[in-house]
Amino acid sequence: MYSLIIVEDETKIREGIMNLFPWESTGFSIEGGFADGKQALDYLLNNPVDVVLTDVRMPNMDGISLAKEIRRSGLPVTVVFLSAYQDFEYLHQAILTGVKDYLVKPVKYDELIACFTHVRQHLDEARAVSGETEGASYYQQIIRTAKQFVDENLKTVTLGSAAARVSLSPNYLSRLFKDHAGQSFTDYLTEARMKKAAQLLRGIDYKSCEISEIVGYNSPKNFSRAFRNYYNMSPKEYREQK
Repeated sequence: MYSLIIVEDETKIREGIMNLFPWESTGFSIEGGFADGKQALDYLLNNPVDVVLTDVRMPNMDGISLAKEIRRSGLPVTVVFLSAYQDFEYLHQAILTGVKDYLVKPVKYDELIACFTHVRQHLDEARAVSGETEGASYYQQIIRTAKQFVDENLKTVTLGSAAARVSLSPNYLSRLFKDHAGQSFTDYLTEARMKKAAQLLRGIDYKSCEISEIVGYNSPKNFSRAFRNYYNMSPKEYREQK
């Protein structure tokens, strides 16, 4: 089942597309409906979505601008245009922004079926060729970049700063860690800090209180508690053992 959002400023049309079409039997799950491209983009930056069906002309942010932002952000999202305007320029813009298909309102039932059957086949083929969903490599790259940022900035890193590094919201990055890294962002940060601390404790260059600061703890007491929870021994005991 692929996730889908509908972007259409006319409420009746938007609700009709969302509720009167058998999306699930076509292989899609409706995740939301939005009145303009800005609302949709805000959602996309915080939630993984496979396909966007968007009107071309809308207030605040039109469909073409939305498609360009999706492409600029590198989001693995398939876009389908919906418009009442049979204009070559829109078709041209659709091609330039990597849009998968273009439907003209009022869209016919069989045209919608044909369009999204084709879209689903495209997504299925991409999954079969890569051995994973089209977005999985994208997500894994984000996780790798975020982890590297954490490892290099243990003293000051936060979920917010890591999210800014990969140009995502903190909530979205947190969700990606849970879904694609097998652990939460907080758990990874703790793990990275503890492993670095253990490495430093095996040497003699730093005191335990200095190591506490290096790996991002604001007090030796908090560091010692976290270290004991992770290794089941105090930093002093670990150093003496090693």
